[in-house]
Amino acid sequence: MHVLILGGTTEARRTAELLHGVPGLRVTSSLAGRVAAPRLPPGEVRVGGFGGAEGLARWLREHGVGLLIDATHPFASTISFNAAGAAATAHVPLLALRRPGWVDAEPAAGGDWHPVGSLEEAAAILPDLGRRAFLTTGRMGLAAFAGCDGVWFLMRSVDPPQGPRPARMEVLLDRGPFTLEGERELLARHRVDVLVTKDSGGAATAPKLVAAREAGVPVVVVRRPGGPEGVRVVGDPEGAVEWVARLAGVRALGARVRPQSPPGLRPGGPPDGLN
Repeated sequence: MHVLILGGTTEARRTAELLHGVPGLRVTSSLAGRVAAPRLPPGEVRVGGFGGAEGLARWLREHGVGLLIDATHPFASTISFNAAGAAATAHVPLLALRRPGWVDAEPAAGGDWHPVGSLEEAAAILPDLGRRAFLTTGRMGLAAFAGCDGVWFLMRSVDPPQGPRPARMEVLLDRGPFTLEGERELLARHRVDVLVTKDSGGAATAPKLVAAREAGVPVVVVRRPGGPEGVRVVGDPEGAVEWVARLAGVRALGARVRPQSPPGLRPGGPPDGLN
């Protein structure tokens, strides 16, 4: 059984690790290629796009893929819709692996959060919330904040940004996981008074949210885009492995599944490029 994992995320790598080396399975991980030096998962790896839903469907057929796992970033909606279309065309079972988000959990913790629907909406309300922003939405989409002349930005990403950007911006190149102590120090050292992030979920970059809550720093959070309907969704790699084991009939996978602690804002775990 050939399993194709669309990813580059922490969850995609973990799924590949759990499936790698299991007799009767061939695992290929596909990376978009947006990060210059990605952390490669075990097994076969391909880098680059497929050419839309039609190209992905053709690749599935030509390479004899029997199961497709969409473990891409929660904000990579285009590839998710392409995956759904390709799976339907090629008649390949599809699973979406989506880490739990932060928006629904944080209000109960007492954070000062301001959910918005887009980067443009985030930029529109930002000047009313602060003047020194910690921008952690990734290096793509900086153009949305180019007009915020009254705001100074600290932008953190894995690779250097390109294209239009805010006039007053300092770039911090770093790769998580990040510690709570480190995030506290960063907010204090740069006198950050507002945090901008996406509802990426996961633990690798969550300490910044805890540090912001402790410091009373408001958080502007961009909600996740909608995904394709009718696709089975699980919240962790273990759930994906159980799905593969059931459909592929591989009993050896049972011993590899480990219980997960409840999702929350916890430090630790490798990153996926958004910081």
